Amino acid sequence: MTIAQRMYLLIGCAALALASLAGVNVSLSNTVYEKVNFANVSTIPSLNNLDAIQTAVTQLRIHTYQTVLEKDALKRADLDKQTREDIERIMAAFSNYEKTGLVTDKDKSLLAADKEAFADYERVRAKIPLLKNQGKDYEALGALYVGAGVAAKLRDTLKDHAQYNSSMAKKGAEEAAAAHDLARTLSLVVALLAVTGISVMGWLLAKKIIRAINECVRIAKTVAMGDLTTRIEVTAKDETGILMQSMKEMNDSLASIVGQVRTGTDTIATASAQIASGNMDLSARTEQQASALEQTASSLEELTSTVKQNADSAHQANELATSASDVAQKGGQVVSQVVETMGSINESARKIVDIISVIDGIAFQTNILALNAAVEAARAGEQGRGFAVVASEVRNLAQRSAAAAKEIKVLIGDSVDKVDLGSRLVNEAGATMEQVVGSVRRVSEVISEITSASQEQTSGIEQISQAVGQMDEATQQNAALVEEAAAAAQSLQDQTASLSESVSRFRVDASQNRIAPAMNTPAPTMAKISSKTPPNS
Repeated sequence: MTIAQRMYLLIGCAALALASLAGVNVSLSNTVYEKVNFANVSTIPSLNNLDAIQTAVTQLRIHTYQTVLEKDALKRADLDKQTREDIERIMAAFSNYEKTGLVTDKDKSLLAADKEAFADYERVRAKIPLLKNQGKDYEALGALYVGAGVAAKLRDTLKDHAQYNSSMAKKGAEEAAAAHDLARTLSLVVALLAVTGISVMGWLLAKKIIRAINECVRIAKTVAMGDLTTRIEVTAKDETGILMQSMKEMNDSLASIVGQVRTGTDTIATASAQIASGNMDLSARTEQQASALEQTASSLEELTSTVKQNADSAHQANELATSASDVAQKGGQVVSQVVETMGSINESARKIVDIISVIDGIAFQTNILALNAAVEAARAGEQGRGFAVVASEVRNLAQRSAAAAKEIKVLIGDSVDKVDLGSRLVNEAGATMEQVVGSVRRVSEVISEITSASQEQTSGIEQISQAVGQMDEATQQNAALVEEAAAAAQSLQDQTASLSESVSRFRVDASQNRIAPAMNTPAPTMAKISSKTPPNS
C-alpha cells in the first residue's frame, strides 16, 4: 500500500469519525429542540393566556365595584359595556387556550375547573348591575361581597393552573438539560475514540515515512561530504522507493557534472565587468546626490526663517486672543449685571401696579362711605350716630391712601435710581464690546501675516520635496548598484578561493569516470572528477 493510499485511509477514518460525531450531535440536538420548543409552543402561550384571563377578571371586578358605587345611570351603562368587553376578552382567552395550550388530560381538567369557577363568579356578578339599576343598593352591595368570595376561588383556580404550566416548563427545561449533558458525554466519547484511532494510524504512517527520510538524509550527508561512491539500493514500491531512486539518480548525475565547475571562470570575468560598470554609474549618481543635498540645505534655511516668523506671529496672536477673551468675559459680567438690574426694575414696577390697585379700591370705598355719611347726616340730623362711624371709616381709608402714596413715591424713586444704574452699565458694556472688536481686528491682522508666512513655507517645502525625491531616486539606484557590486565581489572571492578545493573534495568510482568524457584542463585529476560533478553556481 502506497503512502497516498495510507493517507486516504487515514482521512477516510477521520471523516467517518466526524460524521459519527455529527450524527450523535444532530440526534440529541433534535431532542433538546423538542423539549425547548414544547415550552415555546405550549407552555409559554398557556401562561400568557392564563395571565390575560386573570387581568381581564381583575378589570371585570373593578368595573363591577365601580358600578355599585356609581349613582349616574349613564355612567353605569358605560361601565356595563366595559364589563361585557371584559367578559369577551376572558372567553377569547379561554378559546385561545383550548386551541394552543391543551396538552395533557390534567391540563384539560384544570381548564374545565377555570371555566366552572368563572361561570360561578359570573352568575353572582351578573345580579349586581340588575340590583343596582332597580335601586337595591344594599342588595347589590351584599351580592358584591358574595362575589368577592367566589372571585377568590376563581383566582386560586387560575393560580393552580398557572403553577401546573410552570411545572411543565420546568420539567421540559430539566429534560432538555439532561439531553444536552448526554449529547456532550457521547460527543466526548466519540471524539476520544476517533482521536485515539487516528493518532495510532498516523503514528504508524509517520514511522514508515521517517525511516525512509532518515535513509535519504544519510545519503545526502554522504554526498555533502564529497563521497559519491555510495551504492544506493531501491527496495520499496511506494513513494519512499521513488525518493530513493531519485537519490540514486542524483548521485550518479552529480559524479558526471563535477568537471563543469571550470565554467565558473567565465562567471568571474562577467562579474568583474559588471563591477567596473556599476562603480562608474555609482560615482556619477553620487555627484547628482551631492548637488541635490546642497539645494535641500538652502531650502531648509529659508524654511527655518519662515517658520520662526510664523512662530512669532502665532505667539502675538495668542496674546491678543487671550486679551480679547478677558475683555469678552468682562462684557459678559456687565451684561449680567444689567439683566439683574432690569429684573429689579420690573419687580418694582409690579409692586407699583399692586399699590395703585389698592389706592383705586380705597378711593372707591371712600366715595361710597362719603355718600353714606351724607345720607345718614340728612336722615338723622343732630342725632345721627351713623355719621360718626362713617366718618371714622373715611379717616382710616384716607390714612391707607396716604401710606400707599408714600410707598409709591419710595418705589418710584428706587426705580429711577436703578434705571440710572442700568444705563451706566449698558454704556460700560458698549465700551467693553468696542474693545473686543478692536482686539478681534488686531487678531485678524496677525492671522493674515501667519497666512502669508505659511504660503512661503509651502513653497519652501515643495523645493525640499523635489530635492528629496531626487535624492531618493539616486539613493535607490545606488543601493541597487551596491548590491550588484557586493554580489559580484562575493562571487569573485568565493569562486577564486575555493574552486579547486571544492572540486577536490569529491570522490568517484573508477567506473564512473567513463560516463562523461574528460574535459580539456591542465589538471588530470580535475578532468577525471569533472565527469560526475554539477556546477554549484
